[in-house]
Amino acid sequence: MTKETKNPEMTESGNDAQNENNAKLAELIKAVFHNGVTALKMFFDEVTGQVVNQERLGPIFVFQVKNESQQVYACGFFLQELVARFQSGNDPAQWLSSFYFDLMEEEGGKPLPKPPNGEVETKALIDGKLVPHCIESIREEFAPEQVHAGLGIVKEHGPVFEAGFPSIKDGNNVCAVPLQVLLTHWLLNRNPADILIRGLYNIKEKHGSE
Repeated sequence: MTKETKNPEMTESGNDAQNENNAKLAELIKAVFHNGVTALKMFFDEVTGQVVNQERLGPIFVFQVKNESQQVYACGFFLQELVARFQSGNDPAQWLSSFYFDLMEEEGGKPLPKPPNGEVETKALIDGKLVPHCIESIREEFAPEQVHAGLGIVKEHGPVFEAGFPSIKDGNNVCAVPLQVLLTHWLLNRNPADILIRGLYNIKEKHGSE
C-alpha cells in the first residue's frame, strides 16, 4: 500500500511546473516564428510559415517566400539555431534570407521535397542522392587534401555519415552525424553537407591545422 501512495501536493507541483514549461516553450515558439516572418519580410513581399514538431529534433520552423514571378521557395530551420541567431544580433534577417537567395538560383521555385514513403524510398534517397552529395561536397571543399567520407554505425545513434582526415593520427580525426539528421536537413531544403563540413573544420582547428 505504501508504495502505491502518492503525495498529491508533489504531483500537483510537478504538473504545475510542466504546465509552466509548456507555456514558456509555446511563448518562445510564437516569438521566434514572429521574428522569422518579420526578418524575411525585410527582403521578400510574401512570406508564410508554419511550425511542425519533429520527435527527435523538436520544433521546426518552415518559411515560404515568393519571388517576383510568384514562384515558391521553402526552407526549414530549427528552434535552437534560430534562437541563437536572433540573440547574437549578427544580422539574422540577412542570414535567414541568404538561404532563399541560394534556393532562387534554381528557377521555377523550390518547395519542400516530398518525404520518402517507406524504407525502400528512404534507402533510395539516402544512397542515390544524400550520400553522394555529401561525399562530393566534402571532397570539393577540402581538395586536394585526402578526406575519408562514407557510412558507418555508431552504437548510440545507429547509421551515421562519417567524415575525417586520415592525415591526422593523434586524437579524434572523424566527425559523425546521424543519417536521420542529414535526411531531415535534406527534406528542409538545407544542405546536409554543411554540418559535416563545419565538423571537419572544427577538427582541423583543434589540431592546429588552420
